[in-house]
Amino acid sequence: MKFCLVGGRGVVVDMAVLYLLADPNMLAWNVTLAKVCAAETAMLNNFLWNEVWTFRNATGRAPGGVMRRLLCFNAICGIGIALAVFFLHLFHTWLGFNLYVANFLAIVLVTLNARFNWKDARSESVRN
Repeated sequence: MKFCLVGGRGVVVDMAVLYLLADPNMLAWNVTLAKVCAAETAMLNNFLWNEVWTFRNATGRAPGGVMRRLLCFNAICGIGIALAVFFLHLFHTWLGFNLYVANFLAIVLVTLNARFNWKDARSESVRN
């Protein structure tokens, strides 16, 4: 439950930062740069909340401390950010969807992809 709440908060952070940076009535940044910054901000938000709240007492954490976990998490999420930028452009630039609808769809698709990848990784480790 905590993990889902953190993820939902991450969606809100992503959308808010994208609005602040990309909206023509706000800072009017380039959409790609704004999306990368929005996704990175949401990723950092999720990492922080998962560290201090969701998995605060978790055993079996990756060795090396919080900074190493952050770097590994960020490296893995970088793939998701690249996919989210692609999907955002697919829906917004090429298909003409509203920017925020396109962003939400991109987040959903990346999240579903990550869910299936984690499921595959877990089932593969059970088989070995």
